[in-house]
Amino acid sequence: MSGSVIRKEVREQNGRKVEYMFINGVKVHETDPEKQPQPPVVKPKSYDSEEAKPPAGAVVLFDGTKETFENWEAADGGPTKWNLVNGALESVKGGGYIQSKNEFGSCRLYIEFATPVVAKGKGQGRGNSGVFLMGQYEIQVLDSYNNITYPDGQCGALYGRAKPLVNASRGPGEWQSYDIIFHRPQFDQEGKVTRKAKFFVIHNGHVIHDHLELSGGTGWRGPHSISEYKVHGDTGPIKMQDHGNPVRFRNIWVVPIQG
Repeated sequence: MSGSVIRKEVREQNGRKVEYMFINGVKVHETDPEKQPQPPVVKPKSYDSEEAKPPAGAVVLFDGTKETFENWEAADGGPTKWNLVNGALESVKGGGYIQSKNEFGSCRLYIEFATPVVAKGKGQGRGNSGVFLMGQYEIQVLDSYNNITYPDGQCGALYGRAKPLVNASRGPGEWQSYDIIFHRPQFDQEGKVTRKAKFFVIHNGHVIHDHLELSGGTGWRGPHSISEYKVHGDTGPIKMQDHGNPVRFRNIWVVPIQG
């Protein structure tokens, strides 16, 4: 997505102004399959427990062998309200985000997640969570197994910015993996982006983002608009989202990358 063309317009709706953003001519959260086709569905590759093992030099944030929140806290720095369930971190409705006490910049992040065994709701209401690099840039977590939503918000999407190349989702309750190589953005003294963030992401054995350059932020700014880059530090926490669904996470480790 290098050199993406961003266009914005403001429309009057029900007496208020609503911003619409278009990335390379496609509206953010476009639901028309003629304008934004769904990613093709592929069969996930078999789960490999060896891939979950952290390499030398990795910072292990949670591996389930010790059911403890020693590496985690709430977004405000206090104790988290999440649960520890069968060797996993489980989000709690109303519990807010959970974040790592360690901070990272460019890195390789490995993380496993499972949406609820019983699939409830549809679209964005089913198994919704997210993984945030530097506490800023979201890779969507969603139950996208036989569940249609806007492509730039399905499982594996860089939320609002880029849909995954394929839908490699496993079924509800099954463990899934993200293997992410992330290069942080850089800013000059005036706050201008001099290097955009870049993602290489493998979901259940399939490449879903191939060295994709992120065109801006991934924060919600309305039903058809998404945030821009904003200046931040060189490091930030790994965050996971509470979106009202009991999504679980385990086998979380990070290898820092220089630069």
